[in-house]
Amino acid sequence: MSEGVEVRIDCDFPKKLLPLFEPRRYKVLYGGRGSGKSWGVARALLLQCVQQPLRVLCAREIQRTIADSVHRLLSDQIAALELDWFFTITDGAIKGNNGSEFLFTGLRAMDAAKIKSYEGIDVAWVEEAQVVSKKSWDILIPTIRAEGSEIWVTFNPEMDSDDTYKRFVVNPPPDAWVQKLSYADNKWFPEVLDRERLHQRQVDPVSYENVWEGQCKSVVDGAIYAGEVLAMIEARRVRPVPYDPMLKVHTIWDMGWNDQMTIILAQRMGGEVRIIDYIEDSHRILTDYLSELERCKYSWGKDWLPHDGNAADYKTGKSAKEILTGLGRRVEIIPRMDVETGIQAARMMFPRVYMDETDRKCDTGFKGPARLLDCLRRYRRAIPQSTGEPGAPVHDEYSHGADAFRGLAMCIDKMTNDEQKKRPKMASFEPLNSSMGY
Repeated sequence: MSEGVEVRIDCDFPKKLLPLFEPRRYKVLYGGRGSGKSWGVARALLLQCVQQPLRVLCAREIQRTIADSVHRLLSDQIAALELDWFFTITDGAIKGNNGSEFLFTGLRAMDAAKIKSYEGIDVAWVEEAQVVSKKSWDILIPTIRAEGSEIWVTFNPEMDSDDTYKRFVVNPPPDAWVQKLSYADNKWFPEVLDRERLHQRQVDPVSYENVWEGQCKSVVDGAIYAGEVLAMIEARRVRPVPYDPMLKVHTIWDMGWNDQMTIILAQRMGGEVRIIDYIEDSHRILTDYLSELERCKYSWGKDWLPHDGNAADYKTGKSAKEILTGLGRRVEIIPRMDVETGIQAARMMFPRVYMDETDRKCDTGFKGPARLLDCLRRYRRAIPQSTGEPGAPVHDEYSHGADAFRGLAMCIDKMTNDEQKKRPKMASFEPLNSSMGY
């Protein structure tokens, strides 16, 4: 970054945020409401832009209009710092007398031409970063490539499986300063917000931890299986679940091509439902998935397909059931049932479920069982603004795994371990307080 003239500005600044003025590739602030993250970043960037000419890109995942950006926040801080003499504010940009410039964009709408124009950016500030997708990060980060360039990130965490949280908090990159903040760190925290905080702590302590303390949620707001997933986690039924060679492995499919193909790998021992692995991908043919399954060297039971597994593909004239059967698999079709009945069946099955917690197993290269848990945590109903009443389940990237789980609930009591060898009773899962470490 180039040097400029020295300007003295009297400014009170929180000590916890002083590292914003030190050179780092990544500066990450996360935490709860009212912690002053965005306010501090806006003020720090303005002060640095006065000291030296900087090109600052202010980005968020979706920006339909300039009103969706931090343009207003920066303008308010310019007035608070009495820097109107230095900055010129227009509808779409903010410019300083020394050549400093603030630009605003939505990451999801980035195209090749826009990416090229951002290569000279000195600082990229990504606000509300909890919703920024992996794809957007993978595009933005290598674009900010100027010598000494920095990426600043501010967000209120939602789920610990969000890409932003995993990327910058769980596994922070080299040369990263990561700071968690809460309302207690904001010396200017207003009394009106404190009243709201105290009220929410009293009436909704679970949401309070996320909103005000910056703790990650266990499930999304309005999750269909919220209580069931929380109970499963609290009972420590999300844990390593090893493959048992004495039991058959059944696969439960939700068919997809452009959307995700999802496959649950499950074993049944008495009343226990053991989910040992999970596959999810798209734009791949059936034989691709089958070859990956066969690499696992499991003792296979049956492949359970949804009703559309009987439908013939117009390109081949054969159904998924016919193709898999022709390749030597034993295939069953799950009877068609309405979604709400399937959801109820899934709820009834949850207390029996033990789910593996790892990202991948048997090196298939696909997303693993941790992804299935994420799908169940995020499976939710649509809530129209006009009525505020929960409606049908949302069809999104998480619904496919939930659909396969619903299929598992519809067929679990039909799964058998035929041809299984006799085994000692002790091989079943021991109680949670056993010495096996579960």
